[in-house]
Formats: sequence, structure tokens, C-alpha cells
Amino acid sequence: MEKKKIFKSAPLPFMGQKRKFLKQFEPALQKYSPTAIYVDLFGGSGLLSHTVKSFYPDATVIYNDFDNYRERLKNIEKTNQLITELREILRDYLPDNKITGNKRDLVLLRIKQAQKEGYVDYITLSSNLLFSMNYASNFETFEKETLYNCIRKSNYVATGYLDGLEVTNKCYKDLFQQYKDVPNVIFLVDPPYLSTETGTYKSFWKLRDYLDVLQVLDGTSYFYFTSNKSSIIELCEWIETKTPMSNPFTGAYTETMNTTVTYSSSYTDIMIYKP
Repeated sequence: MEKKKIFKSAPLPFMGQKRKFLKQFEPALQKYSPTAIYVDLFGGSGLLSHTVKSFYPDATVIYNDFDNYRERLKNIEKTNQLITELREILRDYLPDNKITGNKRDLVLLRIKQAQKEGYVDYITLSSNLLFSMNYASNFETFEKETLYNCIRKSNYVATGYLDGLEVTNKCYKDLFQQYKDVPNVIFLVDPPYLSTETGTYKSFWKLRDYLDVLQVLDGTSYFYFTSNKSSIIELCEWIETKTPMSNPFTGAYTETMNTTVTYSSSYTDIMIYKP
């Protein structure tokens, strides 16, 4: 039997994927049941769901693909073909150089043609042609951007990535209501970060949305991800001391990791978990 590939990062680019947190996430999983139901409320790229299923093959893992990452995976061959052709157009260009003149026109023409043919993964394309952490979601935005030759040298591979997962697509609140009273459930809670760029997500988040998420942590077993930009932890501590409400993080474990954005900018990623 062919050994299943274990992905340590999402097969296609996704802003906010937890690949750098896996070294802390996997040991923390040992505190949880190998046969539990894991509900990934904000599935994103599916990396957390994939990691749980790889770590605990007998667990039931529900991946809420609200951002329709599956569509990008389904079209991965079209994406590989487009990038292969762009790589050929830019074969004489040095890596990371700005793309100008006729070459830029040829790149944009090929992308526009691919769009007419039916599908372009602009998130993946952004990772190959735009400055780091810049994303465009359509051709009109893309053609206004400065392009760089950051073309990937090899094809993207996603074979087996979602194997064994139960995939759904619904509002996290509805999914939580479905499982909140089921025994032996652990919630994976990784919403878009407050005060952090969320441009590639399907919906726009306001402060109230972030606070609503905290309700799923009350009395449940969970993994929750945030950053020091959000001040959520300090807010919950204030609520506990100034109001009759409890702090959902009381008794939980905390892991942190420094994330560098640019040479002069960084923030702290936070994982809070409560078995």
C-alpha cells in the first residue's frame, strides 16, 4: 500500500495557513483523544484538518471549507499549466526581478486568455507574480500591480490532501450548533485575525464577529488561534474582572510564535488550547 503523503504546508498558497505552527500544534494534539470528533470551524486551507487526520487516523475530522479551497485544488492542473507557460515566457528573466515592457504584456495576455478559457487561481498566481504578501483576486486588480518574477520552479501537488476528511461548507455558527452537544468533540477555531489583513477571505469581519467567535469556546474543548494584534486575551481578562462573565481562556494552555512580515515589522501568533 502506498504511504499517504503528509503535507506540512497547504498545497496551494493561502493567507493565514498554520504551517509554521505545526511543530507546536502536533505535540499539543497528544493531550486530546485519538478517536474524537474534530470540527474545523474555519477550515481555510484545510491544513489543520489534514494534520489532525494524519496524526489521528481514527478520528472524525470535519473540514468546513467556507472559502471553497476545494475549487482551487480541483483546478490545480490548470494552474500548473498556466504557471508552466508563464515560466517559459520569463525563462530569460532573473528571479525576483520586476517584469516590464513586452514581457509584462505577454504575461498579462496569457492570464487574460486563461480567464477566457474558464479558470484562473489568482491567489496562487499572486504568490508567483506579486511582491510578497500581496494578493489580487481578479484580472482588473492584477493588471494594475507591479509584477515580479517569483515563478515557482515545480508544479503544485495536492494528491490525497483531503483524503479521509468530511467536507462541508456552511456558516461556522450553524456548524457549531450542529456539534456543540455531541460528546467527545474538539473545535478548531482559527478565524481571520483581528487587525490583520483579511483580503483573501470570502467575508469581511468586524469586531463584533471576532467577539461572537469567543462564544464557541465557552465550556468546550478547543484550539483557538489569534495574534497579539487582536488584544483578545487582554479583553477577556478585563471582562472577567469587570463583569459577571467568565474568561473562556481560564485553564487553557498557550503557545506563541513570532512571525516576521518585513525586516522592520513582526507580530506574535498565539495558539490557545483547552482539552
